[in-house]
Amino acid sequence: MSVIKTIGIFILAGFCEIGGGYLIWLWLKNEKPVWYGVLGGIILISYGVVATWQTANFARVYATYGGFFIVMSLLWAMKFDNFSPDKYDLIGATIALLGVCIIYFSPHT
Repeated sequence: MSVIKTIGIFILAGFCEIGGGYLIWLWLKNEKPVWYGVLGGIILISYGVVATWQTANFARVYATYGGFFIVMSLLWAMKFDNFSPDKYDLIGATIALLGVCIIYFSPHT
């Protein structure tokens, strides 16, 4: 699978998990209607399906997704929660993303 397609699937999975989790968060923490929680649950289920589109094994897919999740969570919070990451957030996210790319894209024997 091409690197671009692989990264696209990780990003789509990230939107599903973060978006679904955010809707549930809004329902439970911000007293939004129950349909926020139901829709969030459905979107979270879709995350589980999207992750299976990767061709690598479970361990590498989920480990790598973790790094993408870190970066996407910070971006999501910047967009929807007026969060401003500090230099340590950015350094940590960069290290995590580089680390998981080594795990996923390195040749394995």
